[in-house]
Amino acid sequence: MAWTPEELRRIGEADELQVSSTRPDGTDRPFVTIWGVRSGDDLYVRSAYGTDNPWYRRALASGTGRVRGGGAELAVAFTAMDPADAALQSAVDAAYRGKYAKYPARIVNTVVGETAHLTTVRLDPR
Repeated sequence: MAWTPEELRRIGEADELQVSSTRPDGTDRPFVTIWGVRSGDDLYVRSAYGTDNPWYRRALASGTGRVRGGGAELAVAFTAMDPADAALQSAVDAAYRGKYAKYPARIVNTVVGETAHLTTVRLDPR
């Protein structure tokens, strides 16, 4: 399944996203506000505070959830990306730097670089 052009635009352009992971009983957890970016035809999110961030751990453990942004709310699968994939990680870093350039570097730096690469998650439509 692929994102529609409208879904990519709406979610990719949203300044903030909200993500929710699915509990073992099939219900959705409360939404958490995070930053996310579009790179090519894919959408990515990262944990600003590393691999111990609760939303990040829950998203990977469940593998599924929801994303809200730009007036859209959609079911997603959370797919962890290889931190050693230099081309992908560089492209996602560039997307974060470009989209969030209006914020101080100390804030943007929480979602770019080697530590952030460990938490890169692709949002796949489901």
